[in-house]
Amino acid sequence: QLQLVETGGGLVQPGGSLRLSCAASGVNFYFYAIGWFRQAPGKEREGISCISSSGGSTNYADSVKGRFTISRDNAKNTVYLQMNSLKPEDTAVYYCAAGAWATLDFANEYEFWGQGTQVTVSS
Repeated sequence: QLQLVETGGGLVQPGGSLRLSCAASGVNFYFYAIGWFRQAPGKEREGISCISSSGGSTNYADSVKGRFTISRDNAKNTVYLQMNSLKPEDTAVYYCAAGAWATLDFANEYEFWGQGTQVTVSS
């Protein structure tokens, strides 16, 4: 079993930055790929970034490429999502998830999910 807790969300002005953390507890965190997803009201869930278990491979959705950076510290059982140049359209609940392989397109491949953290980008 793996438990995931997202922190770092909040209210930020357009152009600002936030860093989300996904802290894991349980066994064998370093075996799992981690994905970040988001869901805005009335919209489908969107995969925005993922990272392999070793951290050697990352991927980003076009909507966040060049603005968001994913990283992981396996010694701390934590994955980070640095979000820069935030836009109002980034407003959503952000979730991290753990699974056997890193993918943006198949959310069902992720076995464990956090409870989400709200990010609101507004002036």
